[in-house]
Amino acid sequence: MAPQIPEKQWAQVLEKDGGELVFKEVPVPKPGPDEVLVNVKYTGVCHTDLHALQGDWPLDRKLPLIGGHEGAGPVVARGELVNDVEIGEHVGIKWLAGSCLSCSYCQAADEPLCPKATLSGYTVDGSFQQYAIGKAAHVARIPKEIPLDAIAPILCAGITVYKGLKESGAKPGEIVAIVGAGGGLGSLAIQYAKAMGLSVIAIDGGDEKGAMCAKLGAQSYIDFTKTKDLVADVQAATPDGTGPHAVILLAVSEKPFQQAADYVRSRGTVVCIGLPAGARLSAPVFNTVVKMIRIQGSYVGNRKDTAEAIEFYRRGLINAPYKVAGLSELPKIFDLMKAGQIAGRYVLDTSK
Repeated sequence: MAPQIPEKQWAQVLEKDGGELVFKEVPVPKPGPDEVLVNVKYTGVCHTDLHALQGDWPLDRKLPLIGGHEGAGPVVARGELVNDVEIGEHVGIKWLAGSCLSCSYCQAADEPLCPKATLSGYTVDGSFQQYAIGKAAHVARIPKEIPLDAIAPILCAGITVYKGLKESGAKPGEIVAIVGAGGGLGSLAIQYAKAMGLSVIAIDGGDEKGAMCAKLGAQSYIDFTKTKDLVADVQAATPDGTGPHAVILLAVSEKPFQQAADYVRSRGTVVCIGLPAGARLSAPVFNTVVKMIRIQGSYVGNRKDTAEAIEFYRRGLINAPYKVAGLSELPKIFDLMKAGQIAGRYVLDTSK
């Protein structure tokens, strides 16, 4: 029996630049030939969604806009060209909504770098609604034994940090420093690092975040609000005192991006993932050269990275700390995010 699809649904809509979110009824979209319609049961809230709301990135966004890019739910309709995604299958709406699949980047499995990539909750409507469109080639496949609320944060935060850890080149037994370890991405990065055989130095601010990092498996925690010399403290947390093999920068402020090259060890890698608005990256040229430091960016994962990140979760190696709230409460969650008062992740129940 085909699912019953309503004509209208509830969504959080940004109607104009500089405006407030409006929680209102909107039409349920219809999938195109290569698309599926997903009944979004749960959707995570990411810091990127706040940037989309504020419009403070140098990237044009759709207006009016329905944000969100961590949506999970069953497929309830599909276009006539879709034959490999079944009605009722559980899938995820990710940041990468679609790509051309034919350019040099797509052919090399770097589809996030596709010049024609579309972005959920930014250039196309996303998952802050009860029914969302996804490109069949790009939706994440979610095994049915995985709870949809629990997997939602993996669809952006999990995939993103897992990709960054892979890009760092850190090997089992080596040490990574995770900056912003107490946030939504950081809480997952600690677990993925541990599952990949890495030791973790967690860097963030506050006792609550420190307790959470320790519970998730970080070997040490450095509170940037209390330390008098962060560089020295990070290096002292490594057995030989020369610093971590890699630094994963998830911070939402600029200063950590200026510090990382000072404490990473020689031949270490600094991976930039966080995107503070208007921030610039700098490093001392002399030390970068003589220590042979590598500094690079890491964007979201490709389809294979997505499947791997979900498989880590399915095997019980990842436990994303999250709290559930109603879709109607999204503005309050953004207020908490602006104040830096969220430990872990929020997931929205679209039925509330």
